[in-house]
Amino acid sequence: MNTLLEPPITLTSSGETLDVSPDHFGELLDSSGALGDMPVLRARMERDGYVYLPGMLARAEVLEARLAIATKLFEVGNLLADSDPMDCVAIAGKAIEFIPHIAMQTPELLRVLYGPTMMNFWEQFFGEPARHFDFTWFRAVTPGRATPPHTDAVYMNRGTSNLFTCWTPIGDVPLEQGGLMVLEGSHRHEKLRQNYSSKDVDSVCANLRPDLQTSRKNTLRGEGFGALSYRPAKLRETLGGRWLTANYRAGDILIFSIYTVHCSLDNISNRVRLTSDSRYQRSSEPADERWIGENPIGHGADAKRTIIC
Repeated sequence: MNTLLEPPITLTSSGETLDVSPDHFGELLDSSGALGDMPVLRARMERDGYVYLPGMLARAEVLEARLAIATKLFEVGNLLADSDPMDCVAIAGKAIEFIPHIAMQTPELLRVLYGPTMMNFWEQFFGEPARHFDFTWFRAVTPGRATPPHTDAVYMNRGTSNLFTCWTPIGDVPLEQGGLMVLEGSHRHEKLRQNYSSKDVDSVCANLRPDLQTSRKNTLRGEGFGALSYRPAKLRETLGGRWLTANYRAGDILIFSIYTVHCSLDNISNRVRLTSDSRYQRSSEPADERWIGENPIGHGADAKRTIIC
């Protein structure tokens, strides 16, 4: 029995039931005891492709951000009426999911993601001044299917490859709410780096007919907008390793490289999962132009690049 699953629970990802036996599914390594020992954390990132730091952020500040966001969601009718906004009780059948604009409108969240605690950590981790992307990927995930497996490289590889994602739960996220999973050892898979992770979702194949031009449909294998697979269990069999996750709490962070395969568990609860993805790099290295500036262009028309496929 996997001790992560007490009491026992059936978990799915992209609608596929996961094998949660210890050989296939496990718990993230807790690196909170090494917080402040940057050589150890850098070595673990190199070895594992991720670093999990429970309690690195002040829980009270994260919950303050949760209250600010939940109140906004409640006021516009995205949470169940007559419920406590902090509980983020979902409305059956109502989707919210990706609402990045809310981050820029919530100073409490920006303090969590880009305030002194976070930026001091990254400057110590890099050993030099750090910067973050100006675009923040904030998500309010309603019950249902998860984000499918992918690496971040295909979305943000026009700058440095020494780019890291910080996944931050804005509140407690137990397994049933659909927390993030990383695939053990996937960052070291050279074939994956050289093929899938070298693609750019905003590239356009100029030498193909128009209906086949975009890499979203062609060079990324027709799996949707940048997804590596919709079969997390099958993907694990192919690449090896275990899916690793945790019962997350407000104040935890999970950081990982742009080459680490990750996805979410399906949200099988009745709550809306509030989480944020933010990105950090050395200030001295080039940044992907899609995600910086006062109004980042993102994946819009201005991001397109023409290539020969």
